[in-house]
Amino acid sequence: MRPPQEDFSHEVRKHDSLALRLFFGALGAAFLATGAVGIFVPVLPTVPLWLLAAACFARSSTRIYNWLLNHRHFGPMVRNWRSDRVIPLRAKQLASTMMAVGSAWAWWVMPVRIGWLPALVCAAVAAWMWQQPSRRPRPR
Repeated sequence: MRPPQEDFSHEVRKHDSLALRLFFGALGAAFLATGAVGIFVPVLPTVPLWLLAAACFARSSTRIYNWLLNHRHFGPMVRNWRSDRVIPLRAKQLASTMMAVGSAWAWWVMPVRIGWLPALVCAAVAAWMWQQPSRRPRPR
């Protein structure tokens, strides 16, 4: 039995222009697909791409936005970030390890003149990620 679906329609701010809604929908689908690839490719960030996909779907489609936030795999990560702006410590550790492994691999297989680029991007992402809280703030 499936758990009840929550309705996030109140968060959707669809754009007035059909062309822009289609653009945001296509962009959201691209971010979602690229994030799914990121599960298997260490250098690609998964959750940030899914967060971008959610932002795009919030401007294009109520139905797809609700589907994403209610999805059993994608939804919890997106909802947790939206509600608390927290990245769990375990997720930070795993992401940092995977980015380091992916950067080392990229440095090894890419041409010397650009092999450092993935490491630079991953270092910037890691610096931002480690500045985010790991726990919900305590209520006063």
